[in-house]
Amino acid sequence: MTSKTNQDPKAFEPHTAESYWYVLVLTVAIKKRSRVPGVMITQYVEEMPAGKTTPDFTRKPMSVTAQEGKKGFFKAMVSGEPAPTVTWGRNKGEVDDPQIYKSRYDERAQEHILEILKIKPDQADTYKCIATNEYGMAVCTAALKVIEVGLKKKAQAANANEAPQDFRRMLKKTVVVPRKKKLPPKTEGEIDPKLLELLINAPKKDYEKICADFGVFDFRWLLKRLNQLKKERADEQAKVVEQLENVKQIEVKPNGRAEFSLDMKLQDPNSAINLYKDGESVPYGDDENSKHSLKKTGTKYVFSIKDPQPEDAGFYQLDVEDANVLATDFQVPDVDFIAKIKDVKAFESEDAIFQCVLSTPLNRITWSKEDSSLEHGDKYEITVSEDKLIHTLRVKDCKIADDGAYYAIAGITTSSASLKVEDCGVQFVSGLSDTVANVGERAELSCKLSSETSDGRWYKDGKLLTNEDGVTIIKDGACHRLIIDCCKKDDAAVYRFEAEGRKSEATLHIQDPPKIDADALGKFTKPIIIKAGENAEWKLPFSGGAPMNIQWYKDDDELLPALNVKIETSATESKLRLVKCQRKDGGEVKIKIKNEFGTTEAISKLIVLGYPGSPTAPKVVSAFKDCINLTWCPPCDTGGTKIVGYNLEKNKKGTNYWSLVNQGGPITDTKFAVEDVIEGAAYEFRVSAINLSGAGHPSLPCDTVIARDPMKPPGKVTDLKLTSSNYTTFSLAWTKPKEIKGVEDEAQGYYVEIRPIENLEWTRCNAIPIPLTSYNVHGLKAMATYWVRVIATNYGGDGEPQGFDNYIIAMPPPVKPNFKDRKMKTFVVVRSGNTVRLNINFEASPVPQISWLKDGIPVAKHVTITNSDKGSQLLIPTSERSDSGIYTIMVKNIVGQASINVEIRVTDDPKPPGPVELEQNTPGTVTLSWTPSPDEKRDDRLHYMVSKRDSFKHTWRTVADNLFNNKFTIINILPGREYNFRVFAKNDIGPSPPSESPMFGTKKEKGKFKVNMPETKSFDFQSPPSFIVPLKRRTAPQGYECYISCAVKGDPAPRVTWYHNNISLNTNTNYHITNVCGVCSLLILRVGPTYDGEYKVVIENKLGTSESSMTLNVRE
Repeated sequence: MTSKTNQDPKAFEPHTAESYWYVLVLTVAIKKRSRVPGVMITQYVEEMPAGKTTPDFTRKPMSVTAQEGKKGFFKAMVSGEPAPTVTWGRNKGEVDDPQIYKSRYDERAQEHILEILKIKPDQADTYKCIATNEYGMAVCTAALKVIEVGLKKKAQAANANEAPQDFRRMLKKTVVVPRKKKLPPKTEGEIDPKLLELLINAPKKDYEKICADFGVFDFRWLLKRLNQLKKERADEQAKVVEQLENVKQIEVKPNGRAEFSLDMKLQDPNSAINLYKDGESVPYGDDENSKHSLKKTGTKYVFSIKDPQPEDAGFYQLDVEDANVLATDFQVPDVDFIAKIKDVKAFESEDAIFQCVLSTPLNRITWSKEDSSLEHGDKYEITVSEDKLIHTLRVKDCKIADDGAYYAIAGITTSSASLKVEDCGVQFVSGLSDTVANVGERAELSCKLSSETSDGRWYKDGKLLTNEDGVTIIKDGACHRLIIDCCKKDDAAVYRFEAEGRKSEATLHIQDPPKIDADALGKFTKPIIIKAGENAEWKLPFSGGAPMNIQWYKDDDELLPALNVKIETSATESKLRLVKCQRKDGGEVKIKIKNEFGTTEAISKLIVLGYPGSPTAPKVVSAFKDCINLTWCPPCDTGGTKIVGYNLEKNKKGTNYWSLVNQGGPITDTKFAVEDVIEGAAYEFRVSAINLSGAGHPSLPCDTVIARDPMKPPGKVTDLKLTSSNYTTFSLAWTKPKEIKGVEDEAQGYYVEIRPIENLEWTRCNAIPIPLTSYNVHGLKAMATYWVRVIATNYGGDGEPQGFDNYIIAMPPPVKPNFKDRKMKTFVVVRSGNTVRLNINFEASPVPQISWLKDGIPVAKHVTITNSDKGSQLLIPTSERSDSGIYTIMVKNIVGQASINVEIRVTDDPKPPGPVELEQNTPGTVTLSWTPSPDEKRDDRLHYMVSKRDSFKHTWRTVADNLFNNKFTIINILPGREYNFRVFAKNDIGPSPPSESPMFGTKKEKGKFKVNMPETKSFDFQSPPSFIVPLKRRTAPQGYECYISCAVKGDPAPRVTWYHNNISLNTNTNYHITNVCGVCSLLILRVGPTYDGEYKVVIENKLGTSESSMTLNVRE
């Protein structure tokens, strides 16, 4: 879209805000879209020279909020060739005072900077950044907000606080005016009451626009409440209004008046109509020159505000009597046009674009043509940039009727421009389109003009075409067609249609896909039938554009040249030959012919005749002593031809010879009666199919059949009994039924059937009859209840079933609970903190219920109980003294119950008693007393032990144990000796460290002591070695240790040697040999079979030798 003037765009070099606005109005302006939102680009020239570009922002300045007295910065980065010049401006003032504003360029950061040296409140404004070069201009805006501080802010707050006092004084002087109850103020988290009031009377198409003004973008959640309010409002309105429609919200019109309107028919024409602004009554008249006026035409009411100003903004409500019929919110934003809309010229059917730039972001503005507001739709497209500054109106598919003035209204500010639509003459409603046609087919090119009277011409590669050039040219009103009945390759060209200077071109592409002659295709599709071992051949001619790609397939698998596959292909024909075909080679044969224009396929079939497959094994229908009747099913594979008959063979059991039964020729049916049999002989039969190629492989033989007359089913089994059972198995036994000639024949096998008590159907346990009269039924569910029966059978059929009178439970025979371990401990001592583990084994059937008690109550939660059908385990992972007590296990089932008690004592090493005191009341005795051990109160089994040591023997000897008091008198205290005493605290773990007494002693008067020493005589103690205790015969279990010992004497001490089967063991590390004070020991750590045999000990010294032997038996 272009707007032209007679001005030279290079004559204007904007350096100030004034020059910028001048250029914006007078220059040639081709508007372009920037990649950066909020940037408006104007191009000065219609054609841009190569390598040159218009200015643009790579980073636009950002809005700034700064504190009063601080510095503020706007920074921008621009691009363009040649490099653009950057200037700065503002809406409400100049930026040329160097004492206040300073602009510079930072080469390192490549940024253009506007610095505001000391920010003041009056500098809050919208600032512009303009980048220009000789080819265009780019403009963007940014806002500066100032935070006021200091005394001014406090003064303003003080004035604000005083305002209500002044207002109260003014109330005494003002005239009371009628008031309407104000809407409640908006509260946090609630819907703004104004929004609901506006939506109640607004049409649904305006919901989204009204909600967007209040920042609500998803209003579906309030529709339910809105519908309820609309119904209540409609009930109120129905009292005074007969009809209400076409409600339009307030908007500023091009004539400068703010108007809102509605169509309304009153119940009573004399009803009072009141207008309110923010709850206060607004007087109005019928004169258009008054500030507020009402114009009524029929049922249409138009309210208008002349020359609206910012103070006219407010929430307006229109009431009929006391019923509200309209609510509208008149907002007057502080906004101006940075760039106004421009006059536009457009040709008919083109789009025209109006665009403006605002100083302040707005969600929407009003677009009007003359007095009619424009809405976004099929005719008009209204868009807003992301930063809400650039607003665009696109008039689609311009017509002459679209001529006129268009208005952009932002708040109460208006910008206008005109649209001039020029008639461009005839045009293409639809032009030519590229077309593809095959050789020999019909092709058609067509277009449609805007005029039915216009004629045109057709061209092929620039050459004029007529009907004499082998084409058909047709004009049907505004439609023009060019038809080629039979396309050839040279018809491919660029075709053009011209009419009154208008042109439309299209390309006709001629393709030559593969084609197959119909007669050749008919021959190819006929199946080829051959015998196994013969060759099969296919040949198919074709035509089409080269190059051709030929592929052969067999059952969708591509065939490639091989020993048995031969493929020959020329430009017009392809051959396939399969050599020595077998039955498996039969199937679908396909050829695929492909070139750049398309693909075609042809399918044939190969049938290879061969020998037929095997029929099913013959089935015995009936057997007699002189005849056996058989039947079978035909083979699935017939060999490709019809089955003409069957050969039946027989084999007498015990021989390897198969003889043909049908000596007179093939059997044409699938059943046959064999009469050449010997009574009592056993036979097998097999059958083979015959087709035109011959007989195929024989089938599997049938089951052995005996040539004899049919048997009678056997009778019932007798003496059926249950021999044993457990949770998964029954063991049954019975007696063979008796044979009764002519009534019940001999039983040849038996079936066992079971039925769970909850089911109605019997299940056969054995698929094949068992010849024995016993059977084990497996896979039962523990404690499930079953009915069981046995059926005798023979060739004549099944006999009558014989079952038990009562059901059987899958469980072992009933056993009353009893405990198996006779050596089980009933008293267990555990050190505190250690694990307590009790394993109790028992026998019981059925599976019993197991419960554990501690001192008569259930065990605590930290005690883990693990049960099985043969035992139970009690586990306390970390024991405490509180776990001490008597634990009882109770085992109970339907037969009876048993219980056993185990006392568990959890304790720890006892603490020693207190100091020991000595007292002598009687000569020769001493009384010990001590302070009790701290553990005495919490361990009822704690007792004390006393030991003494005298200065004569120097060894400690226990003088008292199991003392449950804290005093003990020791007798036999000899004078002249010194005594020491110890007192131990003892419990089930062991003794504590001792508490020692002070030394105790009595003085003895010394007398003269005379020792008479006898005369000494020398004595020889040497002796030969001998056994005090010889070796003894031992028997040891395999896997356990074995200990063998004997006692010897001799002086000097004899040397001891151990032997096993006369082999010395003294150096064998598998044995542990010791000799302590004449006690000689040999330890076998793990007895095995190799340790069986004779063991011998040989002792020797210088005076002689002695030996002792024994035999060790190893038991498995």
